[in-house]
Amino acid sequence: MLGALSAFPAMAIDMYLPGMPVMAEDLRADPGLVQLTVTVFVAGLAVGQVVAGPLSDAWGRRPLLVCGLITFVVGSLACLVVPTVGWLITARVVQSLGAAAATVLSRAVVRDHFEGSAMTRFLSTLMLVNGVATIVAPVVGGQLLGVAPWRAVFLVLAVVGAALLLLVVLRLPESLPQERRQPAHLGASLRTFAQVCRDVSYLRYVLAAALMFASLFAYISGSSFVLQEIYGLSAQQYSVVFAVNALGIALLGQANTLLVGRVAGEHTLLGVSLGIGTVAGLGVLVSTLADLPLATLLVCLFLVVSMLGPVLANATSLAMAPHASSAGAAASVQGVLQYLVGGLVASTMAALGEASAVAMGAAIFLSAAAALLVFSSRRRESGPARRRERAAGAEHAVVQGSIPSCRCGRTVAEAAPSATC
Repeated sequence: MLGALSAFPAMAIDMYLPGMPVMAEDLRADPGLVQLTVTVFVAGLAVGQVVAGPLSDAWGRRPLLVCGLITFVVGSLACLVVPTVGWLITARVVQSLGAAAATVLSRAVVRDHFEGSAMTRFLSTLMLVNGVATIVAPVVGGQLLGVAPWRAVFLVLAVVGAALLLLVVLRLPESLPQERRQPAHLGASLRTFAQVCRDVSYLRYVLAAALMFASLFAYISGSSFVLQEIYGLSAQQYSVVFAVNALGIALLGQANTLLVGRVAGEHTLLGVSLGIGTVAGLGVLVSTLADLPLATLLVCLFLVVSMLGPVLANATSLAMAPHASSAGAAASVQGVLQYLVGGLVASTMAALGEASAVAMGAAIFLSAAAALLVFSSRRRESGPARRRERAAGAEHAVVQGSIPSCRCGRTVAEAAPSATC
């Protein structure tokens, strides 16, 4: 259920992409205006996360999830009946606000229940679901277009939203107890944001994740033209490449669940993943500069895209670990940074035009290299901050209602101050 909630953006964007040309024709609209429905959706995701995260820290996760899902269903139904592209853009904004609440609160709920390696494993599972959704959504959308009008896509999204709303109401208990909630007023929310943003370790992890996420935006923005127009792949062949790379995100995310806490900790796995992604990004750039065989480019693309699975899971776990009482705000800042940095990279590529494979390669490499650089720039921090970071990477889990213990037999509260476990 949480995986499906976190995959709302992928479903709501990827499922209707195959129908955009038909939408423009049916609504008698300029294709650029139809493409704007994607832009406003991404902007709504950013704004919605800023609002939903802190509110959930004050009012609880469940009420905000219910409101978000209702908003998503209403927005989807509005997309189903819009008469003009202007109304479609408006409906997509409403839909995006609901999707934002779902995706940011799914991470907050995970933080409420788990910490340490258990949280990382669960977040890796969310990445698996996201990867599968990225593969399945365009296929479902394309198949629907073969048998129904483009509006049927939004009917399916409304049904999915309604089903998840029912599951949340019936099966998802509140994960944030009253005693851990923040005061429900603007000043308190701003102080919570300030507290989160003053955490240097948190900012390092979320910025590294956002920069790596930007490499995915660069790939999505440029790969269609580069692989089809320059390297000569057909639309069907390109869809296979896209699906394989999305599957790589899911598989590497799942591999991360098997490795974390058993073979290595989150910090080590994050560094290795960023290193591999940077080397692979360099391979993409060199492939485009030197006109290397297509197979070389595809292998490098697969590696850099696949690393997003373990990078997001480990970085999110490490970033959110010290922020149990402000998980909503912490998750919202991360979400906004991801889409902001990714949007800047995609906009830069759009300004450069579609004529250069080198632009895609450079954007992918520079994003991955910047992520590795940010991750590597560890400042010497004060004792308490360093102890919090070490405690965040400890190999144990906390399930609400149980007494967490370290391998030495002491509780986390007893072990963390000395950080000797």
